[in-house]
Amino acid sequence: MFDFFKKDKPAEAAPATPSWTERLKQGLAKTRQQLGNQLGGIFGGGKIDAEVYEDLESVLLTSDVGISATEFLLDDIKNRVKRQSLDDTTQLKIALKDALADLLTPLQKPLVTDHHQPFVIMLAGVNGAGKTTTIGKLAKYFQSQGKSVLIAAGDTFRAAAREQLQVWGERNNVHVVAQSSGDPAAVMFDAINSARAKNIDIVLADTAGRLPTQLHLMDEIAKVKRVMDKSLPGAPHEVLLVLDANTGQNAVNQVRIFDDALGVTGLVLSKLDGTAKGGVIAAIAQARPIPIRYIGIGEAIDDLREFNAAEFIDAMID
Repeated sequence: MFDFFKKDKPAEAAPATPSWTERLKQGLAKTRQQLGNQLGGIFGGGKIDAEVYEDLESVLLTSDVGISATEFLLDDIKNRVKRQSLDDTTQLKIALKDALADLLTPLQKPLVTDHHQPFVIMLAGVNGAGKTTTIGKLAKYFQSQGKSVLIAAGDTFRAAAREQLQVWGERNNVHVVAQSSGDPAAVMFDAINSARAKNIDIVLADTAGRLPTQLHLMDEIAKVKRVMDKSLPGAPHEVLLVLDANTGQNAVNQVRIFDDALGVTGLVLSKLDGTAKGGVIAAIAQARPIPIRYIGIGEAIDDLREFNAAEFIDAMID
């Protein structure tokens, strides 16, 4: 009966949503922790000598930077040490970050889609790389820019892939062109013609997952690309290769083989979920400097952003 004398408890504040930078750091937590633990000793102060360089080489190699990119970075760092007359290991961290920035910044090229309508984006990658999820995220991303989107479910071999795309299409209110069976090239033909008739801005074209070792299947996906060009001269205007950030040096081989077969024009680095070794991005940049258009850090529809080299490096190295 005396409840009216009781003061209302203040409402608990909703937990703050982590910023993109914080989530990127979480996504690269394994890399940052590994580099932090190992580089801490190297950058702790002292003379820069051959042993320091050997230790730094070991750290880079165990972070999936790869042999070639590690050699490239070490040569760059040694040149900076000589040119800037650096004499203490505490100065090496900045030299390393600057060397990485010079390697990765040229890959920071946002995708421009205003030159064609429809602008056709072909997505490729091995099964499990995250193509389907990336397509859903890209649909939301382009819609946020005020663009209309159509999805072509070109993976006619996996019913699950079509079903996933239908779900993403429903979430984003995007039409999905699909066939339960048949030639994936026919799906692309229908999708492009539909996009032209409806004045759609962006076509996101899924393709069947391919192992780079399956050369006959790689030939099939090259055929799909040729059919796109016949349907709309110049299409696809972008060939995006989706890479699972957890696959390590295998990602470099995927880039080489898909690029040779399709002429890859952009990369998407997916599944930066805390277990990935982010150093592979340096290996890719050194082996095949193809623009990294987007990175994905989770499964949510907004978990995709344009690649920013400085943010990525800061998330890897404290």
